[in-house]
Amino acid sequence: MNGMVAKRSAGLLLWRRRETGVEVLIGHMGGPFWESRDEAAWSIPKGEYTPDEEPMAAARREFAEELGLEAPEGPWHPLGEARQSSGKVVTAWALEGDLDTSLVVPGTFTMEWPRGSGRFSEFPEINRAEWYGLDEARRKLVGGQRVFLERLLPLVGADG
Repeated sequence: MNGMVAKRSAGLLLWRRRETGVEVLIGHMGGPFWESRDEAAWSIPKGEYTPDEEPMAAARREFAEELGLEAPEGPWHPLGEARQSSGKVVTAWALEGDLDTSLVVPGTFTMEWPRGSGRFSEFPEINRAEWYGLDEARRKLVGGQRVFLERLLPLVGADG
């Protein structure tokens, strides 16, 4: 990476207990690349931050930006860092709380699409957010974030 600093992202993994077990809130990534994909096309709400921003503050801001809702109150538990296949380093926290996914209003981003067309369109950062049990979430999350589910297990007392 010839001396370049890896991009850093911070996110929040919201979880809740149900009779059927533990569920986590994840978002299906928006934009044309992910449209027809389901497996490994979901992410925890997260986003990039600059070196002068506190990662936890960035995670809180990105949660609100991507979902249009503030993160619930409660103690944040560090889940550590994970390097993604892109080289980006994601830092995540777990928070027990509930959120009504019907209230989600996703933030948007603008990109040129189709590439090289000179046309720019707005796309949702995530086009939907859903609660999933751990097994299903493991299949849906992008590979580089699955480690956060493993790190969540001791916290929730689940065997996954």
